[in-house]
Amino acid sequence: MQAGPQEERVYGMPRYRLTIEYDGTPFVGWQVQSEGVSVQGVLEAAILKMTGASVRIRGAGRTDAGVHALGQVIHVDLEKDWPADKLRDGLNFYLKPQPVSVIESRVVPDTFDARFSATARHYLYRILARRGPPALLRNRVWWIPRPLDAEAMQEAARVLVGRHDFTTFRATQCQAASPLRTLDRLDVVRAGEEIHVYASARAFLHNQVRSMVGSLKLVGDGKWTADDLRQALEARNRAACGAVAPASGLYLTAVDYPPGSETES
Repeated sequence: MQAGPQEERVYGMPRYRLTIEYDGTPFVGWQVQSEGVSVQGVLEAAILKMTGASVRIRGAGRTDAGVHALGQVIHVDLEKDWPADKLRDGLNFYLKPQPVSVIESRVVPDTFDARFSATARHYLYRILARRGPPALLRNRVWWIPRPLDAEAMQEAARVLVGRHDFTTFRATQCQAASPLRTLDRLDVVRAGEEIHVYASARAFLHNQVRSMVGSLKLVGDGKWTADDLRQALEARNRAACGAVAPASGLYLTAVDYPPGSETES
């Protein structure tokens, strides 16, 4: 019987930090599930093919089905001491044809943890606000066939910045122990026909970014004001949230770590 993925750190095994880019469209999400193909699953399969090791990797964030990543970070412990660039190139070979790419690999101390060492996670949400539907950007943006008031959305976004109870903006199945989160950044920027929403925090609740974007879209449509958004936040009630924005427009762009956490002391 084949052993399952290793769960515990074995002293003396080299630890690697990998930065991952992926198109989330064909996946059930980041995390391995009982059915369907996951990003975590295809990465672990590639590691097995290359190294012969059945391992469990840890990611900085558990993106949902259809959510993309430009800078997901994972760590993995391997028995063999692989050159970092060889590990990157080998995994990319075995990942084909999946839309997943290892863009950086480095050796890190065994104290580094992709999830728990992170100090900030950064997301981008892309809205395409124009009459014609996307052809090249299908499954990459939220298409809305009319103009949105990005300036009003930016003004309203300020309501959500800071430490709040975000019960209104989290999924009913969210497993976080507390709805309190500190939102460090929420900016709405017009970029040609697109509207970009940037969100940064140490940690987010399940569906928090997509929930906030869905409510901001109501502001952009002129159906809500900044005060309506404030009332929704203060309601601490999921029913007060606007419709959740589709997964296709969301990207995990980067993860921050403390200075020196990825180098030997």
